[in-house]
Amino acid sequence: TRRSSDLVVSTQMFQESRTQRYTVLHGIEPYESLLEIKRSEFIGHVKRVYTTDEARAYIDSLRKSYHDARHVCSAFVLGADREIQRSSDDGEPAGTAGIPMLQALLARQTRIDEGGTDLSDLVAVVVRYFGGIKLGAGGLVRAYTDAVVQTLDNAHFDSRERMRVGTVLVSLAEVGRVENEIRASGIEVLGTDYLADGAQISLGVFDREQKKREAQERVIAITSGRKNIVWGDTRWVDIPCF
Repeated sequence: TRRSSDLVVSTQMFQESRTQRYTVLHGIEPYESLLEIKRSEFIGHVKRVYTTDEARAYIDSLRKSYHDARHVCSAFVLGADREIQRSSDDGEPAGTAGIPMLQALLARQTRIDEGGTDLSDLVAVVVRYFGGIKLGAGGLVRAYTDAVVQTLDNAHFDSRERMRVGTVLVSLAEVGRVENEIRASGIEVLGTDYLADGAQISLGVFDREQKKREAQERVIAITSGRKNIVWGDTRWVDIPCF
């Protein structure tokens, strides 16, 4: 059996990047909101995705769900370095919908303490039902921007950290103490697998040699020199920010 913490280890293949940490939406379910301006409805959606195909599939699914809507505009940002950025006005005047939505994603401050703007791996879709009153170019830019901002305001976020994952094998009698002391020392515990003859504690540290050495020294101290960390892959790990 396995007991996991709130951390989520990515099952995706790790891809090298310049970035060691960025922010993603929490969970796989979409977040939604409704904005009404001069009888037009702007229905905002944001969802976590990993690939262009996933983003486009979600956009297409909403296009089918809202088949009677006038416009289904979209923007998405992908990758730790935010190297993939796309947007679509879907029939609105050029530059009044998709680009403002994309800019709202890129400008989102997700680490208030640091002023960070590092949100990625998500798609935003705004569905518009026209209310009969034209908003003008400026009004459309504000409406589509506000629809994305309002939807993000309803969302929760995870910090996605590039970590080196390691394991420590301990006896069943000492697993609780060792796990608690590892956590107390500031090392992230990713989960514990219970085996027939012991328990394997999985942990993660920032992918830096100094952090690995510090973690190794702490585990040796906690186990009175009896245990070492067996280091494995480098992975992205999600740490809830709420």
